[in-house]
Amino acid sequence: QVQLVESGGGLVQAGGSLRLSCAASGRTFSSNAMGWFRQAPGKEREFLAAIRRDGISTYADPVKGRFTISRDNAKNTLYLQMNSLKPEDTAVYYCAATGSWDLTRATRATMYDYWGRGAQVTVSS
Repeated sequence: QVQLVESGGGLVQAGGSLRLSCAASGRTFSSNAMGWFRQAPGKEREFLAAIRRDGISTYADPVKGRFTISRDNAKNTLYLQMNSLKPEDTAVYYCAATGSWDLTRATRATMYDYWGRGAQVTVSS
């Protein structure tokens, strides 16, 4: 079992930055790939980025060049650095973990075994 807790959300102005953290506990060695998703009110959950334990990562097109995913395996923590934030980035952001190493499957929410409860990010204009 893996438990995930997001932190670092909040309110920022357009053009600003935030760094989200996701602290993992439990059987963290099973989190071979971890990812970030977001969900705006009334919208479907959207894939943002995923990273393997060895540091290989993949990004969704809307956040390429603005967001950076990273992980510190020694600290059992996943990060999402978000720069040049836009009002359309406003959403609840979720971290997730899976035992799979396959990043070609990591864009699908159904591939993840564990989820955090979400962190609100609000970007004002």
